[in-house]
Amino acid sequence: MTALKTRIAGLIAASGPISVADYMALCLFDPADGYYTTREPFGAEGDFTTAPEVSQMFGELVAVWLHAAWQASGRPAGAMLAEIGPGRGTLMKDVLRVLAKLDAAFVADASIALVETSPRLREVQKQTLADNGIRIEWHDTVSTLPDAPLFIVGNELFDAIPTRQFAKIGAAWHERAVGLNDAGELAFVAGPATIEPSLLPADAATAADGAIFEFAPARSGTMEAISEHIAASGGAGLFFDYGHLEPGIGDTLQALRKHQYDDVLAYPGEADLTSHVDFAALAMAARTNGLDTHLATQGEFLLAMGLLERAGKLGTNADAAGREKISGEVERLAGPDAMGTLFKVLAVAPRGTRIPFPTVS
Repeated sequence: MTALKTRIAGLIAASGPISVADYMALCLFDPADGYYTTREPFGAEGDFTTAPEVSQMFGELVAVWLHAAWQASGRPAGAMLAEIGPGRGTLMKDVLRVLAKLDAAFVADASIALVETSPRLREVQKQTLADNGIRIEWHDTVSTLPDAPLFIVGNELFDAIPTRQFAKIGAAWHERAVGLNDAGELAFVAGPATIEPSLLPADAATAADGAIFEFAPARSGTMEAISEHIAASGGAGLFFDYGHLEPGIGDTLQALRKHQYDDVLAYPGEADLTSHVDFAALAMAARTNGLDTHLATQGEFLLAMGLLERAGKLGTNADAAGREKISGEVERLAGPDAMGTLFKVLAVAPRGTRIPFPTVS
């Protein structure tokens, strides 16, 4: 039993079951034993590999998009380039490298910010970005970013923000909680709280008994904070994550440990806990704050931004092994059986801004 699992069991024994959202928050962000506060989750030595770690091409195309979005916004002076949930800093490193070549004056005039709550990950990011010679500021939340046109990117951010779950029991949907079974082990139980029917998706009425609906107001709240800033000061945002474009019924809560799926309740603090992102809810949060929204799959977006052309250029001077590696990276980033379909993209900008984005039928 992990140290955090022992503490959670003690908390439940003393005070009763906790919501799935509270369980996720403890597992991921507990100051002493949380996953993101104590472990190195990224890369081959961690538990999962993100798109920027798969290939430099991902960050390069994000950089091209950010520059094009800045141009589409009227080339505002004093803009801020930011990443929220920046992991090891790999994406921002690639973005700054490309932007320095593409438009050095733009980078020189812009301020650079990383929104990161983990002190340990901040140190990792500082090491990754130490050699670029650009001053970078760190912020705990979007709310502390200065009032400036904000061009912000987030990759695999929202899936780690805790979600609530509701289980259908008879005609009602009760909040799913984590309690203790007769053996004193962590187990899912039904809590007394219910959800407002208007928040349920259209297929909730015909869902089977025991079906799960995931509702993540904290994710929408994060998007609202970003959108409020962009609506007030200008800018644009680009967000990648795995999830669905339309709300629906289903249990997507999962644990990833050593690149393998594991029991969600087995290793609190030692496994990454995530669930699929409801992009329709994020888009609604942005539109409520006056922004236009654009949705696509990651494959559609990267191909439209020139992934194949960039791969071809990189492969020109590569040997056969190098070209095979690049081809594999393209397939992993954009292929329908890899990240290309499972991962979605949301772009937001003030109404009428003609930001680059693929036309999706």
